[in-house]
Parts: sequence; C-alpha cells; structure tokens
Amino acid sequence: MSAVFKSGIAIGVLAMALLSQSAHAQKTIKMTAFAGHPPVFPWVKLLDDYFIPEVDKRLAAAGGKVKIEWNRAYGGTLVKLGSESTALKDGLGEIGFVSTIFEAPKFPLQNITYYTPFGTDDISIVAKVITSLQNKIPEMKAAWTKNNAVFLGGTGLDAYHLFTKAPIAKLDDLKGLKINAPGPSANWLKDTGAIAVAGTLQTYYNDIQTGVTSGALTFATGGFPAKIYEVAPNITKVNYGAQFGGALAMNKKVLDRLPKDVQKIFLDVGQDYSEKFNALLTSTTNDLMRKMAAAGAHIREVPPAERKQWASAIPNPAIPWAKDLDAKGLPGTKVLKAYMAEMKANGVEYPRDWSQE
Repeated sequence: MSAVFKSGIAIGVLAMALLSQSAHAQKTIKMTAFAGHPPVFPWVKLLDDYFIPEVDKRLAAAGGKVKIEWNRAYGGTLVKLGSESTALKDGLGEIGFVSTIFEAPKFPLQNITYYTPFGTDDISIVAKVITSLQNKIPEMKAAWTKNNAVFLGGTGLDAYHLFTKAPIAKLDDLKGLKINAPGPSANWLKDTGAIAVAGTLQTYYNDIQTGVTSGALTFATGGFPAKIYEVAPNITKVNYGAQFGGALAMNKKVLDRLPKDVQKIFLDVGQDYSEKFNALLTSTTNDLMRKMAAAGAHIREVPPAERKQWASAIPNPAIPWAKDLDAKGLPGTKVLKAYMAEMKANGVEYPRDWSQE
C-alpha cells in the first residue's frame, strides 16, 4: 500500500472522527421561560417573539454547540404574578420576567420610580437611569443576586394615566372615588380625596364593571389589552410618568454553568431585548391611545399648570420611602438623590423635586 494511499486513508479517518465528535458535541439544554402575565402584554410578547428566537439564532451562528429546548409558561400557568423571583431562585424555570412592582420587599430600590411620580413619559430614559444606578450602587445589583437571578434587560411601563367611569375635569372630581392603584402608586392618590384599592391588570376590568371601584391608574399598553377603556372610557392623561416595572432575568446557577461564549449571548440578547422593548413601547403607546379613542374613549390631556397642582396636592412619597430604607440599612436617600440627579441630567423636568423635604 503506497504512502500516499495510507495518508489519504488516515486523513479520511481523522475527518470522520472529527465530524462524529462534532455531531456528538452539541448539547441540548431544556429551559423554561415564564411570566405571570400573558403574552398579550408587550414585555411577555417580546420575550416570546424576540428573545427566544434571537438566542436560538445566535447559538446556531456560534457553531451550534449548545441548543435550547424551550418550554413556554406564560399567564400564570407555572408561576403566579408576584412570585417570579421565587420561581427563579428555586429553579422552577430558567428565564423569567420579574415584575419588581409586585415584589417590592425583594426589590425595594428598583421601585424608586413609583415614589417619584410626574416624571417623563419617555421609558427609554427611565430604563437607562435604572440600569445605570444598578451598575453603580451595589445594593441594587445585590437584590438580583440574593434571589439567584441575573438581570438581563430592564423594561418599564408607559406613562400612567387615570381611567374612570365618569369624566375627571379637575382634581376635586376625585373626591370619594375608589380607584384601583397597584402597589406604591396608591401614594399618588393620597390627599386627593380618592381611595386607593389594590389590584392588578387581571382584576381591574371586573372591579370597575361590578362597582368595586370607579376606575384605575394604569397605562395604555396595559389598559388596551385588558380592555379597561370599555368599563372606564374616560382617560385623564395626568402623565404620572413612565415607570420601571420589572426585568427579564435568568437563574444565576444555570447561567454560570454555561460556556462563557453562551453566557455572553444571553446577556447581549437581554440588553437588546431591553432596547427593543423601549422602542416598541414608544411606538405602540400613541397608537393604542388612538385605538381607544376610536372605540369610544374620551381623552383629556392635563395641562402643565394643572399637572403641577396634582403633584403638589399629595404628600411627598419619596422622603419617607428613602428614610425607611435608610433605617433598614439600604441606601434609600442615596438612590433617591442619584435617581433625581440622573433624570434631570437626562433632561427630565419635574413639577416638584421629590428629593427635597
């Protein structure tokens, strides 16, 4: 047998071995993506429509050594709203949307936006500032680590407005009304004469329809899919400001076990998810307002002078919030001052400085 022939055989055997090794090198990992909200809401829809397929696409482009077999569990089918971080911590799922507004005890500092109302309706600025503070203030980042979670990409909610059965022509019209207000947004109604009633997007419609409440504090991208405008067709555009509402997060132990290049894909796509979400929210909000108006909703824009009156009417919610966290060993005052400073540096003008007594 000639040396050339033997060499050819050897090369062929080696190639076959490498191909076989490559074929068997692919690792399939099962992952569950979950959310308490259903996919009609944009933060869940984008997880399904962009994050998952984009991760798959980039893994394939990187050589396909890792493949994800996805299980989707949205709308509370696996985890109820407000329990998402617990599910991540306990390993019930690998990727989840954590609604920090409904998990305030675990993410108190992330809720700073709800204690500084009447800010901007530009969610990209809010998300940018919160992400910046999480990178600068260790205690904010630690809130995720303590829950065995890694922050992938923050999202927010477009500006909150008032949806009511009867029209609100002035601040005094709130007197005696029961209004659904989630979590700390109840502070926005103090001393206005309105009574805040707890609830979520899943409960508002029935609460208003049955007379439990007369309306809700909510936002276009939530109010439209939940059809709040059908039972509360009067929308008073107070503009309480866009709010940081939560983030896409990943089980830390799962992420840490992945190869470094695969980890980077998840982190990069998480950042892109956040940017795409902010762009989607901005483009969607005005369109939904038009759709609600076309469906019969009556929309009143609150002018700046009246908006300042609304902001001045309520007790300052930020100072007590900050001092309470200070007493618990968390940098409440530091976060409050840093947040207001960064928002102002980004061109946001408040009708009231919440960092002042």
